[in-house]
Order: sequence, then C-alpha cells, then structure tokens
Amino acid sequence: MELASVVEKFWGQGMFRGINTINLDAKGRMAMPARYREQLVSGCAGRMVVTIDTNHCCLLLYPLPEWEQIERQIESLSSFDHMSQRVKHLLIGHANDLELDNSGRILVPQELRQYARLEKHICLIGQGKKLEIWDQQSWSEQRDNWLTESAAEGELPEKLRTLAL
Repeated sequence: MELASVVEKFWGQGMFRGINTINLDAKGRMAMPARYREQLVSGCAGRMVVTIDTNHCCLLLYPLPEWEQIERQIESLSSFDHMSQRVKHLLIGHANDLELDNSGRILVPQELRQYARLEKHICLIGQGKKLEIWDQQSWSEQRDNWLTESAAEGELPEKLRTLAL
C-alpha cells in the first residue's frame, strides 16, 4: 500500500476527540496526551503544525499531512481579495512546524502562547482532524457562552435539526 493511501486512511478517521487538561511547563512545553502520541508518531512521525485560530483566542494544532492539505487550499485563494489575503497572512504567517520530542512533548512558540493567552493550565480540545489549544479559563468561559447562546437563540439551522445524536 502506498504511503499516501496509508496516510489518507489513517487521517480520514477523524482521530482527535475529547478534552484534555494539561499543564505548560516554564519553557512553554506541553506533554501530548498518551492517547494521541502513538497515533501521531505512526501517522506523521510526530510532525505537526500549530497556527492561530482567527475566530477565537486559541491555537489550532494539525498533524503535518492535514495542514499541508489546508495550506494548499489557502495558497490557492485569490491574492486580490482582501479577506483571502487576510486569511493567508494570519494562518500561514503564524504557522509553526512542531515535532514531538523524546518525552512526547511539543514546544508551543512564545508568540503563539501570547496570542492565545496560554498560562500554566491549558485545555486540548479534540476537533476530529485537528486539536485546539485553549487557556483553561478562556475555554470554560467560551464554552459557557456557547451554551448560554444556544439556549437563548432557540431556533436551530436545518442541518442541525435533522442531526441524530
């Protein structure tokens, strides 16, 4: 089986689920939860890309093969469209390559830690093919806001009304 088909089969499963609370050490390193480590090593040799989320004060962490697909899509956007240029500057401009060290940790760059206001206590939120990195307090506040908003808004979009959970 070709490497590309193995990677597609592996990453097509949407492997990141759940919430993990973790601590950043004094150098800005975070230990990747054990439940993801083996998959990251076998699926992308522990190579990932982290960038900012342009809608929320958090970071997006992608396995390298996933990021490369997204980066190609971003690069194909028009350079004449203001919003497309903005997305290119923010997402690609803030993208940093990361690699799991021998202890299963990644070093989150200082500039990105500052952007997401990451302190000692952080949350790693599984989102299928990527992970979000939030400051624990910011995550709790945002989650509570979303829960309050959804209850206040009442009416769900059609796609959500037909979703069976």
